Amino acid sequence: MPEPIVFYDIPGKTDALKAWSPNTWKTRYSLNYKGLPYKTVWVEYPDIEAVLRKLGAPATEQKPDGSPYYTLPAIYDPNTKTAVVDSFEIARYLDKTYPDTPRLIPAGTDALHVAFIHAWRGLLMNDLGPLVIPAVANSLRSRSEVYFRATREVMFGGDLEKLAPAGSAKRVEHWKGIKNGLDTLAQWIEADGTGKRFFNGDQPAWADIAFAGYLIWLRVVLGVDSQEWKDLASWDGGRWGKYLEALAKYESVDEGDEAVL
Repeated sequence: MPEPIVFYDIPGKTDALKAWSPNTWKTRYSLNYKGLPYKTVWVEYPDIEAVLRKLGAPATEQKPDGSPYYTLPAIYDPNTKTAVVDSFEIARYLDKTYPDTPRLIPAGTDALHVAFIHAWRGLLMNDLGPLVIPAVANSLRSRSEVYFRATREVMFGGDLEKLAPAGSAKRVEHWKGIKNGLDTLAQWIEADGTGKRFFNGDQPAWADIAFAGYLIWLRVVLGVDSQEWKDLASWDGGRWGKYLEALAKYESVDEGDEAVL
């Protein structure tokens, strides 16, 4: 049995909100699906760069000024003494390093998975952001919330609560956009006429796990009992609620430890 992989995630402020990020959920799903032992280290937003620099992990992007931009998820594998960032690169690493576990990206389909993910993000993200980003801010611990609001208000050009307030026409239009996008996604998944549940058929692959990360993001930050989540889960004969239910056995969240700088 390999030593536990160290998985770096961003905590919410309560147990119900503890694992909330769509990007880190992609890696948590991946680790759970493969049945690999791991331990979560919870990192507040302002500490991500310091933690990853200490780990020797690379930046994932560049800021507009050209300086490195560090993001989660990240893992450190003590079995190979390797740090990996970016959920897709982590999935590829896990497939290569642990070939006896269920494969996330079937051989020869890397480009297809990337294209599919870019396509559905194009359908949904312009509407998802205004609906969910304010709820994310309210889900975070205080230090992370201050950082998140400051950076996202620059990104979105103003007060997050004004993006799509409850009961507003803007919010209604964004939800219509989400529903239309999900209807199109369902048509893509069922393009072969077999009524399959997942992109990969009866068993999930990386594209399914990546999409599920966004569904669980909505469920967690909007609230499983919220009317908005209930509506989404019921669309298309309950397809999207059932989609997550089919992956529920891969949702386990360990208690983990707080990051030490």
